Amino acid sequence: MELTRPDGTPLRVLVVDDEVNIAELVSMALRYEGWQVAVAHTGSKAVSTAREFRPDAVVLDMMLPDFDGLEVLRRMRSTNPDVPVVFLTARDAVEDRVAGLTAGGDDYVTKPFSLEELVARLRALMRRTGAQQVTSTPMLVVGDLSLDEDSHEVFRGGEPIALTATEFELLRFLMRNPRRVLSKAQILDRVWNYDFGGQANVVELYISYLRKKIDAGREPMIHTMRGAGYVLKPADA
Repeated sequence: MELTRPDGTPLRVLVVDDEVNIAELVSMALRYEGWQVAVAHTGSKAVSTAREFRPDAVVLDMMLPDFDGLEVLRRMRSTNPDVPVVFLTARDAVEDRVAGLTAGGDDYVTKPFSLEELVARLRALMRRTGAQQVTSTPMLVVGDLSLDEDSHEVFRGGEPIALTATEFELLRFLMRNPRRVLSKAQILDRVWNYDFGGQANVVELYISYLRKKIDAGREPMIHTMRGAGYVLKPADA
């Protein structure tokens, strides 16, 4: 089930974190959910972006280079008083939690965190604030490759392809982001749920497994972008 705005358009989430790598991984996970994402790396940029973007929810780091998350929240709430906020913090002290929630934050996640947990909390928050659940189409199609998210069936050119559970998750992530270069870190975090780390060689290994099943004897769809990551695109692209 997919969450949308009441008018059927994608939910908008503003991600605010001065750590570029974390902001990028969180953004990728939220786009994977089908949401629109804007990113800011400073408090002042967060406030101006929130004014223009009008997010349905905000993922907000407590520690920013110019002013802290509580001040960002205060300024955002002056123009959008009801926007739900999940604070990110590297500190797990009780007084920080109390300060954040007293200031109007709706939830609190301590770094390092699981992206799955963050997404689950955001989904729960946005359901409570009026997002609509709609049935999403279970079929992903890129060129002559198709993947059914419900039945876990995969076909290329009409021929069935048998995948393991991990191969299926990797292919699903690639197919949800066609023509987009995905780094090993992004793939690791989404498919293996590692907290911003892990062994990059497991990605190479599973990419090679997928290639043998998806691309063997056919025009290749999975491409290596040296030094950047991997991209899946139609064979005729």
